[in-house]
Parts: sequence; C-alpha cells; structure tokens
Amino acid sequence: MPALDDVLRLLRCPLCGAALAREGGVVGCDEGHSFDLARQGYLSLLVGEGTAHAGDTAEMAAARERFLGGGHFDRLAGALGRAVASASPSRAGESPCIVDLGAGTGWYLARLLDRLPDAAGLALDVSKPALRRAARAHPRVAAVACDAWRPLPLDDRVAAAVLNVFAPRNGPEIARILRPGGMAVVVTPASHHLGELVGPLGLIGVDERKDERLAEQLQPDLEIAGTRELEWRLSLERAAARDAVAMGPSAFHASPAELDERVAGLSEPVEVTAAVTITLATATRG
Repeated sequence: MPALDDVLRLLRCPLCGAALAREGGVVGCDEGHSFDLARQGYLSLLVGEGTAHAGDTAEMAAARERFLGGGHFDRLAGALGRAVASASPSRAGESPCIVDLGAGTGWYLARLLDRLPDAAGLALDVSKPALRRAARAHPRVAAVACDAWRPLPLDDRVAAAVLNVFAPRNGPEIARILRPGGMAVVVTPASHHLGELVGPLGLIGVDERKDERLAEQLQPDLEIAGTRELEWRLSLERAAARDAVAMGPSAFHASPAELDERVAGLSEPVEVTAAVTITLATATRG
C-alpha cells in the first residue's frame, strides 16, 4: 500500500504513542500492539470501546460520493485548493502531508492532491463505509479510522495543512499536528446553505450559534487568520436533491420512504443556494 507507506512515519500507536511499522497486512509498534489493514484498503486505529459517533452509514457514503461526483461542490473544492496552496512549503527532502479530519469519502482531499503533485494525503474518519471509498479516492490518499474527539494517532507537527469540511473539530489536536507555518482550513455551512431544501425535505437547520461555537472549538489553540464567504447556485435534479439530504445528518431524521415522498414533490430542476464559510487558522504556540 504505497499511500500508507508514505505517511506511516507520521502515525503513532493509539495505545502507547510509539512509532508504527508495517509488515505485510499488519501494522504494529515495538510495544507489541498491532492493527490489521482492512482488505478494502484502510487502516483502523480505533481502540478501546470505539466511539459513540458512528459517522456516515453505507447509504450516506454512497449518496455523498454520487452528489460530489456530480460536480455540485466543485466551486468549493477549487477554493480549498487555493487556500491550502498558501500553507507552508515542503521541507527539503520531504513531501508535505495534507490531513483531512472527518474526510468522509475523501473527495475534497483527492481534489486537493490533484493540484499538489508532491503532497501526500491522510484521510481520517470514523466511518468504515466512508473510509472504504476514501482509500481508493486517489493514489496518494491513505485512509485511517480514528475518533476525531480523541487524541489523533499522529506525531506532533507533521501536517502542512489540516482540512476540515462539515466535520467534527478538535481544536487542540488540530493545533498539535500542524507544523510551524501550517494552516487549518475549516468549512462550515452558512445560515442559508441549501435553504431551498430545508422546508420541503426536512433538513436540519444551521445552528444560529455556528460562528460562536466554531470560535470556542478552535481557540485558544488555534488563531483565526481569516475567513471567506463562498456562495454559488445549484440546479439539481430530484435525485441529486435527494442525495444532498441523504449524505448528511438530516438522513437520520427521515426514513427512505419519507424522503422519497418529499423529493417527489419538488419541481425539477430545483434551484438551490450553496453557501459556506471558509475559516483559516494557525496554531498558537509559545
């Protein structure tokens, strides 16, 4: 697994913090802790009783892959590429590592790597169905299962950039893994993101305290360096509108039959507003 071998030196045992090495289909440390590589291509470093956050289901991951593959969020991917390109350059003899925390299917990370031919990508997520897709999203993406709310299984100061798109944010851990000059690029939905679908399809509304909560999650370990608002229009067929709901947390609040009934009532195509905030942050260190 070339992609995993490229980033293995950056990973650490989630049980003892020791360096990891691979022998065949097993990754382990000198303390005797070992972790199997899934045949679908990802490495699981989940330990203990696992996590209360199951992440994307197989149905959600499939909907996400279809929707993003349709090009509806290409504008966002382009903006992220420009933001990450401003992160610190690679050190002599090393390839920069882009860490995607809450990577899902790895679509955004793969688009970034298309723009950064010398970079390696590390997709972190708790969802095994999503990681199966992330592992094959790009030849330079390594997919690793871990819990974003626990210490991340990475060494200190190894990431040139940390990408976080509509995903859980662990400010202290993001700051710890960012190398000097590195940048965290965080994407959150604006209040009117996909607003035309909220009522008809029963989407969960955006938290009114979104900005306040984001600052609480990032600070004091990360310092906000800037923000950018990005808005664009989508013209969606009913199937794509359904996927927009089925790929997110709103999928947990309606049965497939209920969602199908709601989608059938939409005009086709339906005009939808996509609107996000891109926040750039750097680690605060003494």
